[in-house]
Formats: sequence, C-alpha cells, structure tokens
Amino acid sequence: MRLSDNLMVSVSGVRGLVGVDMNPEVAARFTAAFSRHTGCKTVVIGRDTRPSGAYLAESVIAALRFNGVSVIDIGISATPTVELMVKELKADGGIIITASHNGPEWNALKFLNSEGEFPSSSVIEAIKKLVESDESLFRDEQRFGSLVSEEGADSRHISRILELDIMDRSEIADAGFSAVVDCVNGGGSRIVPALLRSLGVDVKELFTDIDAPFPHVPEPRPENLIELSETMKRVSADIGFAVDPDADRLVLADAVKGVRSEELTLALVVDFVLSREKGPVVVNMSTSRIIDDICASHGVPLYRSKVGEANVSEMMKDVGAVVGGEGNGGVIYPGLHYGRDAMVGMALILRYLVGENASFAEKLDLFDRYTIVKKKVPFNGNLDDVFVQLENDFRGKISTLDGIRIDMDEGWIHVRKSNTEPVVRIIAEARKKERAEELVGRVEKILERSSL
Repeated sequence: MRLSDNLMVSVSGVRGLVGVDMNPEVAARFTAAFSRHTGCKTVVIGRDTRPSGAYLAESVIAALRFNGVSVIDIGISATPTVELMVKELKADGGIIITASHNGPEWNALKFLNSEGEFPSSSVIEAIKKLVESDESLFRDEQRFGSLVSEEGADSRHISRILELDIMDRSEIADAGFSAVVDCVNGGGSRIVPALLRSLGVDVKELFTDIDAPFPHVPEPRPENLIELSETMKRVSADIGFAVDPDADRLVLADAVKGVRSEELTLALVVDFVLSREKGPVVVNMSTSRIIDDICASHGVPLYRSKVGEANVSEMMKDVGAVVGGEGNGGVIYPGLHYGRDAMVGMALILRYLVGENASFAEKLDLFDRYTIVKKKVPFNGNLDDVFVQLENDFRGKISTLDGIRIDMDEGWIHVRKSNTEPVVRIIAEARKKERAEELVGRVEKILERSSL
C-alpha cells in the first residue's frame, strides 16, 4: 500500500488529514499490521469526540476481529483512560483513535503495548513497513474475534487516582475548592467533572458536551481559552482546568490572570511530588527552565529526553524518575502509570493546594519566572543546513538529541521537526518576553533563507 506523503508516522501515532491521509482503508491496514506484528489477542480501543472517530473505529474493530483479535471497546474516553484500561483488563495492547490537540479535520491511531504505553519508534517503523508491503495482513481462517463494550472505564480510572498514597480525598474535600472546567467537548468531558466531584470540588462546566465537539480551537493554549479566562474572573472560582480533546494535556487558570502558560502545570506537580518524594525528574527538550530551578531547589537531578510521551516515559524508567512529563501540560506520574494524564495532574495540584495560605494565583506567580514563545512554521528546506547555521549564529551549550537545542545564559532555543504536524517547531525561552520573541525571530530568518 502506498501511503500519502503527508501521513505522519511516529511515536506519537499515525496521523493525517481525514480523507486522503487518514481514512478507513489506512486505519484498517495499520491496525492489521499492528495485530500481525505484536501477535495480540485482546485489544482495548477508545476514541475522542471528533466526527470521523466513529467511522474509523468501525474499521479498526473490523480489522482486529477479522484477524481473530478480541476487542474491548470503551467508547468515547480520554487517552490516559485507555492506557490504564489495557493493564486493568490485562489486554495485549490498545488503540486510541484521536488526533489529540489537532483540529477536527485531523485524526490518528495511537498504538499501545501490553503495559498501556506507546511502543518504541522501532516497533512503529516495523508496523509501517508491513503496511507498505505487498503482502496480505489478514488471516484466511474463519475464526473471528469477539467484541464487548466496557462501561466502567472512567470509574476505574478515578478509583486508581483516589487510591494513590500521595492523595487524600478527605483533605481535598474539606478544603471546599471550586473549579471551572473546559474540556473542549472532547474525550475528557465526562471523566473530568466526575473526578473533581468525587474529590468534593464544586464544578462549573463550560464545554463538556460530547455531541458538539470543539467549540473553539482545541489546543489548550491561553489564546484558545478566552471563555475560561473570562469565566474564572467572573465567578472567582479557586481554580480553572482546561484539557485537550483526549485529555492528556492540562492547562491551569486563576481568577486574577485567567489562563496561564501550560508550562506551569508541570512545574506545580513536580514541586509537589518532590516535596513528598525525592528522586530524579525527566522532561523533554522543549520544557521550561523552571523545572531546572525546581529540581535544584529540591536537590534532585533533572534529565531531558526527546519530545514525545514514549521518549519521556522510557527515560523515566531508565533513571527511576518519581515524576516527569512535557511542558505542554503533560503530567506523567509513574505511581499511577507511565502516560501523560490530565486527571492525575488535577488531583495532584488540588492536593498541593490544601492548607496553602497563598491564593492559587500567588502560587502560580512563584513559578512564573520565564516567558516561553512557541511558533510553528512550514518548511521544505534541509534542516541539517539550518542546524549548522544556528550553531554559527548562537553561542551556547548545544544538544542535537532532538533537532537542536542551544542553551545560553539569557535563554534557550529548540528547533525540531514536529511529530504531529507537517511543520518545524521553534521554541525559545527567556526572562523577558521581548527577548524570547527576538530569539524566535532570529531562527525564523535563518529558516526563511534556507527555504529559498
């Protein structure tokens, strides 16, 4: 099968525009290749609320059952819930139908191994080779897999969070928190309010209608969460939470400044976990220096991996990290599972706030020391040439683990090809916004010259 040149295949899944890039034929063949390569017998599937998801799910289920694989369908759900349910139900793997923060014109398949974790890049590459081969990926035996629906996935996920040693439901409930939530009418629309209410939080729901997905741009960035900011200021709730369509990323808001940088989510979680348990921390190459500051204050080492949940999780296991994640709001707490999980992020932050004398806004301000600027640009030139020019133009500590990152006294830049969109990502951070924007501008000029 010849794949579209625009189909993106990486540790972040198989992702493309619905129609030519991602369609039932593509989904079925990748699913068949996944079952063939892994030899799985039972697979958990779930999806977010984007319109194409239901149709792609039919194709995924048919491909699995035709290959003799039994399917447990948990329906509309958060990505971390599917990850947890693979282990809970002792399945051999999982498939999540979601394009995460991308708009509804996109969709994707995310594969999970028997641990409920994203497989390595080598596994994804082997699956891709099978898809592109000429051989049939379907069995000719007349023995088909079963299909069952699992209704209690959200409840089981919530129970596992409440059972964590680091949690104390009664103390959170006694604090009497109020919260506003924006779930962009996505896969977290049911579990997020349910979790918060189970913790005794008074919840005001903004976008939790699974039948009307994506009332605003789905990526949980401050500029896309205007109504959450306005509502927080109007009702003076204690805390605001926003998630992306598959609820693996979490963004915070307060009643004074509204929605804050997504980088602050992981900062609060890391500071809280390290206050209870000392140990290494792992974040990706694009995450704020605030994590360096927090780790230094607790006297623990910080490691940086390539971008991508699978890469962060793998390094967390290697170094025995107690917490980690990605600066885009992706919290990974291994006490629950090795996956980005907005729900456990909410619970840990609420636990952190119990007994604090400072307001939530004041707490966030303690960690709001840097400004990070993120930009994505189309690029069809040679990135290797760009990296050479960047090394010549910027002076600092250079890492080529994932694209190129250059650390300087006044800030840092990270330039890399995206795993999830056909763009190059430019990320820069400095103490002042103007300086971060200047760094991004210098990179943009180099990219422009290289693409001529």
